[in-house]
Amino acid sequence: METFDIRRKGDAIRAAQAGAYDQLPVFDPEMELADRERIEALQLEKLKRQVRYTYERVPYYRDLMDASGVSPDDIRELEDIRSLPFTDKTALRETYPYGMFAVSLDDVREIHASSGTTGTPIVVGYTDADMDVWSDCIARLVQMAGVVPQDNAQMAFGYGMFTGGFGLHYGLQKLGCTMIPAGSGNTERHIKMIEDYGTTVLIATPSYAMHICEVGEQLGYDWEASPLRVGLFGGEPCPPGLKAEIERRMHIVCTDNYGLTEVMGPGVSGECLASRNQQHIAEDHFLWEVVDPVTGEPVAEGEQGELVLTPLDKQAIPVLRYRTHDLTRVTKEPCPCGRTHARMDKVRARSDDMLIIRGTNVFPSQIEDVLTKVDEVTPHYRIIVETKDGMDALTVQTEIRPDSFSDSFEEMDAMRRRIEEKLKGVLLVGVKVQLVEPGGIERALGKAKHVDDRR
Repeated sequence: METFDIRRKGDAIRAAQAGAYDQLPVFDPEMELADRERIEALQLEKLKRQVRYTYERVPYYRDLMDASGVSPDDIRELEDIRSLPFTDKTALRETYPYGMFAVSLDDVREIHASSGTTGTPIVVGYTDADMDVWSDCIARLVQMAGVVPQDNAQMAFGYGMFTGGFGLHYGLQKLGCTMIPAGSGNTERHIKMIEDYGTTVLIATPSYAMHICEVGEQLGYDWEASPLRVGLFGGEPCPPGLKAEIERRMHIVCTDNYGLTEVMGPGVSGECLASRNQQHIAEDHFLWEVVDPVTGEPVAEGEQGELVLTPLDKQAIPVLRYRTHDLTRVTKEPCPCGRTHARMDKVRARSDDMLIIRGTNVFPSQIEDVLTKVDEVTPHYRIIVETKDGMDALTVQTEIRPDSFSDSFEEMDAMRRRIEEKLKGVLLVGVKVQLVEPGGIERALGKAKHVDDRR
């Protein structure tokens, strides 16, 4: 079999394409390659301990479980978790800032929070042990992406209360990488640092990575000759079309990961190079369920539902049965990479970001999927929802590629009507499309905001 050097640009993905997974490193093979019997036995042991720990230390959960008639002694099998009440953002906001903490602040080494843009922020804390689990989960997922010790990793996430920047920073350092803490913004500086510092790994939102790519092209930067090899994306969904375009234009391997502040931050699951549309869940640290978002009842394995997570090792702020509102499917089928932990489909939609347009359910991801199949437009778009004459009106602004722009009104109008027909065929509701000139849709430095609901 051909030998691959994954430190060389492109070799990690070529190794995956050749099925040479034994040449791709695994951070914790004893745990990541464990059989299901061992994984589930460990999960049960930890679940029993975690439920008792939470009951004894967090009055909110003790009151909730007492009211539900459930005690820690009732948890005898993994399925018994269903007897516990769900948790959602409401609980963490009602107990702001420290009401859900299970330890004294003297034992908390770091505090993070959500942005709080839609209300009271979610505040979370980390003990030394929590920080160790967090960095371990990140080290696993970056190795899945082909990152190796001694890589130079450039951080394009903002630091601060957001969990993404620090979480990836700690895990990459744990692996043995050199961190370049550039932070967000100043795109031309990022490109210069990639070249000057020999950056091999870029951490960013996919939309900002695309922006870095575009600015580099405008400056005449040769991405194929750059030292950059791997893109680690998070903070927002990365649709397949956008990922493929970044990989093609920047000549890098892109993977994305999943996590949320309430259960840890990034690192809950990560994409390996064998399964590009799914992510391995760190099952020894997170017990997952997939439930019907309306009834809360479990769905069959492989069916789409809402992901519910119970962290099994959290000390500072344990949560039980946290409803993520993220829609996904999970399978336990073996992965060609050899890792045995269950895989979840990448989250493309949330149960709470569904738009109801004239009685029809519309998800932004449906619109995104249609646009990524239209060769003449870029991955940049915006959805505007308004009320006109007492009716919901949906407008999709999509940006034309420079080589597809025409001075001919007839050609542009034909393109617009063609996109409208494609969208209506999928959404089953009328859509107005506005074509925007190249560069006309604002680029985001952080998470891209695609929906402007003005109703």
